[in-house]
Amino acid sequence: MLVSLFICPLCQSPLQPAADTWRCDGSLNPKQTTHPFDVARQGYVNLLPVQQKKSKAPGDSQQSIEARKRFLAAGHYEPLQTVICQQMEQLLAQNEVISEPITASITSSANAQDKNPVNWLDIGCGEGYYTQAMAQMGSDSITTLIAADISKPALVELAKVSKAASQLWYQQHKDEAEKTTVIYPLVTSAAHLPLRAHSVTGISSIFSPILPEAFAKVLADKGFLIIAKPDVGHLATMRDALFDSVREHDSDKFLQELAPYFTLIETHRVSTEMTLSASDLADLLTMTPYAYRARSEKRQALLAAVEQQAFSTEAKFVVYVLQKSADK
Repeated sequence: MLVSLFICPLCQSPLQPAADTWRCDGSLNPKQTTHPFDVARQGYVNLLPVQQKKSKAPGDSQQSIEARKRFLAAGHYEPLQTVICQQMEQLLAQNEVISEPITASITSSANAQDKNPVNWLDIGCGEGYYTQAMAQMGSDSITTLIAADISKPALVELAKVSKAASQLWYQQHKDEAEKTTVIYPLVTSAAHLPLRAHSVTGISSIFSPILPEAFAKVLADKGFLIIAKPDVGHLATMRDALFDSVREHDSDKFLQELAPYFTLIETHRVSTEMTLSASDLADLLTMTPYAYRARSEKRQALLAAVEQQAFSTEAKFVVYVLQKSADK
């Protein structure tokens, strides 16, 4: 049976995707009225009501997004991207989690008849560096890829790239014989996900907030959670140059919060040596919290020094693979 994957962020009624306007059916609205959400010309859908915003323009700024695009396009974090996709492929190759397919008139029935259709949520997806790599894994791994972030400028970038590659949900399955991963770029809050309970096979959270209860709610039974965080020693030489006193990353601190809902399966550590030009380092600073936490004179002194000689540092990450507990 086809059921709606999405729910209205205002009244939680089933929400039906369409190429021009998404609309809920109003069945859970006391007034029985429907709520429309227009699809932006770039291809994303804004499902973040004003009452869920904590600022006028929440999330990453355009400047931070542009810096991250340049830095990641240079391949500096490619080892992390590779490990995340490898872990996803291994999990889904032996996947026994059954996610119900979405209902959408624009989606081919071939998509609905997959034995194990996979709905994957990439939360805090940003401009989509990791999301695009996930999409390239193909529909043998992921059927539906929900790319969600609270930053509208980030989703604009992701949607434009996805649209140019004909990966958006309304561009797919014109030929029923051709099956690819479809992407749904959504502006939304991680704390108020517009997704039906138990509807997604897996969630990836890469440098994003961890919300155990919200994640467990939308994950199917025995669903997967992949978390990537900075590890101890991440960018140590850069932080030493920026701060008089350096507080080390405590990557394991949230595992206790996850314990009531998830079981830790594996832990993977990824490290990569980087030699950065002045422009690379400037982009790295802009895309991290160090852009505003470090004193201006410290930042300027570091950048001036790198103008004379390339800067070396090591990126260190930890990737946690967890599975939702059966009784949650």
